[in-house]
Amino acid sequence: MESVTLTSIQTARARIGEAIYLSPCQLSSDLSELTGLPLHLKLENLQRTGSFKERGALNKLLTLSQAERERGVITASAGNHAQGVAFHAAARGIRAQIVMPLATPQIKVAATRGFGADVVLHGSNYDEACEEALRRRLEEGRTFIHPFDDAEIINGQGTIGLELLEQVPDLEAVVIPIGGGGLISGIACALKETNPRIRVIGVEPEKLPSMLRAREAGAPVTLNAEATVADGIAVRRAGDLTLPLVSRYVDEIVAVDDEEIASAILMLLEHEKTLAEGAGAAALAALLQSKTNLRQRRTVVLVSGGNIDVTLLAKIIERGLVKDGRLLRIRVHLQDRPGALLGLIQILARERANIVEVIHNRAYYGVSLGETVIDVTLETRGASHITAISHALREAGFSFERIQ
Repeated sequence: MESVTLTSIQTARARIGEAIYLSPCQLSSDLSELTGLPLHLKLENLQRTGSFKERGALNKLLTLSQAERERGVITASAGNHAQGVAFHAAARGIRAQIVMPLATPQIKVAATRGFGADVVLHGSNYDEACEEALRRRLEEGRTFIHPFDDAEIINGQGTIGLELLEQVPDLEAVVIPIGGGGLISGIACALKETNPRIRVIGVEPEKLPSMLRAREAGAPVTLNAEATVADGIAVRRAGDLTLPLVSRYVDEIVAVDDEEIASAILMLLEHEKTLAEGAGAAALAALLQSKTNLRQRRTVVLVSGGNIDVTLLAKIIERGLVKDGRLLRIRVHLQDRPGALLGLIQILARERANIVEVIHNRAYYGVSLGETVIDVTLETRGASHITAISHALREAGFSFERIQ
């Protein structure tokens, strides 16, 4: 089996050359202030297919023999790996078949087809899709391209590490999301073999900490399936190849929950004008929530991908606004008589609260016959503004409660 070394990663970089975009790694003043660290963002979400995955996919494709190219390739993926393989295979005239779970969002299926792959929808989850891909590989003689547990995939992802050493010469720490471990294995090898003092932190979703559990057990363990906003790193079992590399090179692994990830997505959107998917924002979430102590080290956070479903993004933005107190919903009890609603609206207008939605309901909420209840959703400026609105309503004699 091919190995993963600093030399093999350097070879991968020479092999893929300029076919992969050299993504920027800029210092973020806002996030440096918030985290108390000199913080740089490595923006892999700006790659052609929206994530780092195409590095490994391209490197693997370029190592295939002529016979393997002619027979074509196959893989299983619900997202970024699929698009990376599809795009770079098509660009080199290699037939690619991607098996995706039946529940894969249509936008991802369309994007993968758009990059030139033959998409097969099969199974209720990744594991079932993968089984089908392995069956077809045997049947049709294609080469299977594993999303993470393959030396050439890892070598390709490791090219990010070589770029970081050049882009941030005084680099002291890197925070990287972990799914199956291919990304962090490659980057950590490139960094640690060059400068062992660089600290490497991995971040997993709290619901599926497969690498953490594997390190505890000393071998990969299969976790139960869980839904998480970080679907790109929702991997149930760490890789057989990646676990030893992570054990050797990664200093610490921490976990973040969905709320923390959602908050980081919103932070990147507002402060950096950068769109990240759940997996792409996990590393920043760990720093924002002080999950690890990097003591003023010059740090790079990897924004690994930006392929987020727009409906999920809309929910994250709305929930983030509620959490920050910039979106408020209150239930107000009113006397059921003319002018009662006008009085309420006048107070809200005086307090400069923007009304987004009003639901007026006489029949529900268990109110008396002479009373009505109004649910009002407001845009506010934050916690202090909410306090002022609440005070004004109480002063005017309104009875109300906040709805979460």
